[in-house]
Amino acid sequence: MEPDFRIPLGDWVAVGLDWLITTLDGFFTAVRHVFVNAYDGLDWLLNAPPFWAVILVFAAIAWWASSWKLGIGTVVGFTVIAAVDQWDNAMHSMALVVIATVVAVVISIPLGIWAASSNRASGVIKPILDFMQTMPAMVYLIPALLMFRVGVVPGIIATIIFAMAPGVRFTELGIRGVDKEVVEAGHAFGSSPARILRQIQLPLARPTIMAGVNQVIMLSLSMVVIAGMVGAPGLGGEIVASLSRIDAGLGFEAGISVVILAIFLDRVTASLGSDKTAAVLQAA
Repeated sequence: MEPDFRIPLGDWVAVGLDWLITTLDGFFTAVRHVFVNAYDGLDWLLNAPPFWAVILVFAAIAWWASSWKLGIGTVVGFTVIAAVDQWDNAMHSMALVVIATVVAVVISIPLGIWAASSNRASGVIKPILDFMQTMPAMVYLIPALLMFRVGVVPGIIATIIFAMAPGVRFTELGIRGVDKEVVEAGHAFGSSPARILRQIQLPLARPTIMAGVNQVIMLSLSMVVIAGMVGAPGLGGEIVASLSRIDAGLGFEAGISVVILAIFLDRVTASLGSDKTAAVLQAA
């Protein structure tokens, strides 16, 4: 039996959202232009060269970050994407994922550092992250559509909100997991908190932080399909189209392309968190 009263929560949210859009319309327009220009620039960079040249660049990155085996696998995987005529869509999705990941990481790592340095901040941030991770991802598209209109920007914004939580959590976990005796030794030698963070805590927490970045990328890729529902170009649009037409072949081609992108990005970012890559970076 339902109660006789109802809390008009949805009405309050709608009113607040209308006020926010009206008040900050100029800000939202500016943000939209920034994201559109960034996306168009990266998308052009990925699609303008011949596909084989881009594949060679990706293979070189994979070889440098991991091994020759991943380099060869990258060549094979991206050649399959080109062979099923999903290259342009895959690069559209790659551009969306890269931009959303970069913004999410730029926001999440400082928040994770703040949460690791303050129990009070951590107590405030954690419930917000719980809310962000448990709210259905499609719900984020509604205000994003109202603020930024149909296109790639609502997809990027929704992806950032949905994907940034692991970056915050893993950064906090990594820094809090640094041996306290090492930190105390830094204090004993007169190092400032900023220097301890930069030269002790962040290097030692780097594998954990990179694991968080890896999760941000994976969650960003999981949003590709949902972004396609609001007009974002890429593999998500192809999957949505295959669903509307009940075209299993097209859906599988777009889906396997997403899988190949995910494997490439996962292996590369996981390798960047390894001790081997850390030694190479320090030597450089």
